[in-house]
Amino acid sequence: MTEKDTTAQGERMNLLVTIWGYRKILVITTSLGLIISTVLAFLMTPLYRSTAIVFPAATSTVSFSEQRNAKASSMDFGEEEQAEQLIQILSSSKVRDKVVQRFDLMKHYEIGNDDANKYFKLVEEYNGHIQFTRTRYGSISIDVLDKDPKLAAEIANKIVDLIDTVKNEMVSERTVPAFEINKRKKLMLEQEKIAVLHKLDSFAGIGVVPLEGRANLFQAYMEAKSAEDRADYKRRIDINLEFGAVFDALEYERNEKIMKLSDFAQSYEQAESDANTQFNHKFVVERAVVADKKDKPKRLVIMLLATIGTFLFMVFALLLRDKIKELRKLA
Repeated sequence: MTEKDTTAQGERMNLLVTIWGYRKILVITTSLGLIISTVLAFLMTPLYRSTAIVFPAATSTVSFSEQRNAKASSMDFGEEEQAEQLIQILSSSKVRDKVVQRFDLMKHYEIGNDDANKYFKLVEEYNGHIQFTRTRYGSISIDVLDKDPKLAAEIANKIVDLIDTVKNEMVSERTVPAFEINKRKKLMLEQEKIAVLHKLDSFAGIGVVPLEGRANLFQAYMEAKSAEDRADYKRRIDINLEFGAVFDALEYERNEKIMKLSDFAQSYEQAESDANTQFNHKFVVERAVVADKKDKPKRLVIMLLATIGTFLFMVFALLLRDKIKELRKLA
């Protein structure tokens, strides 16, 4: 046996001798630790866990474009990016404020209205009792801990319902103004088209005809047999010579307005759909149910850890005391 092994064995023997010598103190303090931890564990308020699981949707719009895959707009589950976005929304103050107001959590968490740090304490309690995590399957787990198992389930299910409410509100902040702009532009194009049509009608009222009709007027003038007919055709030809170019320009402008309105129809329908449709942004895998067994505290674990911790602490403290005594004697 080497000198190093001999030293290690001697230190172990000294430790065992010290523990045996202080066995009464260790038994008493460890027992006190067990008793105190047991009392504290049973005084702790039991908390019940309710869990809801949702998948984010891949997209939140209905596309009017033929290039878009219709399946991807309504049936696909979201991926990592959509899951992270959904967690960010769930963790936002928009959701938290609605939940706090709906269930009066300020009162439930026993936070006084006159407390100077009431909002800080409220957020701390909220984050301590309500958690959102992404599972390895890409879904979102909504976990609610509360001393009232029924309330825990109600809060979890309410948060599930708030996903669509809050996200639709956020989307509407952008889509509604965009739709109003598209609506004004469509109205402007329609009014411009109507104004052009009125001008065309006024010219048609005095005898101006399209380009094809003017050729027929010259042909009719040449074939007219009576002086009265020739004079009428001559008058109509003069009017068309004077206003024909303007009439042609108005016809071209009318056709342009019609084409613009036709091209703008898809953009307008998309904006109208985005602004007025309340989308579903998640797939509910599992709604929360009322728990019939507490989740916290784990009393046995608390008692074991406290007892072992007390024993180890006392051993360390006694060894330290003996070492200090040895150093004082040598000094």
